[in-house]
Amino acid sequence: MQQKLNYNNVVGPIFVSIGDEKKLRIFLEKNPKIPSESMVVDNSDTFDSYESVGFTTKFTDTSPADAKQVSLRPPKLSLKEWFTYLSTVAQVSPIPKKMELGGKIPEGVLRLGGTFVIKGNTIVYQWNDRLPGDHPNIDDVVSIAVSA
Repeated sequence: MQQKLNYNNVVGPIFVSIGDEKKLRIFLEKNPKIPSESMVVDNSDTFDSYESVGFTTKFTDTSPADAKQVSLRPPKLSLKEWFTYLSTVAQVSPIPKKMELGGKIPEGVLRLGGTFVIKGNTIVYQWNDRLPGDHPNIDDVVSIAVSA
């Protein structure tokens, strides 16, 4: 896939997430195939960058009808990979440092993201996740990026 993108002068992918430098470092250690220059982290409490690109919803806003349309499948991981995944989630989740146990679910945990294909200043394609783990077909996104 990356060769196809490189061959067609497609820049990316670029990943944007909620978090901070420490959480980003942990994520990159666990995902060594993702180049650090492809990552951007927003550690604001306002989520302005998410909202400015149309990511304004939380997964609690998803209607039951929309939730039924989402086909979530767990990744095929070994027992060791599942353990690594689950132990890493707590370290990289956007949970405030001074959060009290049993309190309100942090805003960053509830936020949904999505996928874009951008050409110059034009958004060619946008997908907004309906639930965590909901994402577009990657082959479709690559095809759109290559043809753009």
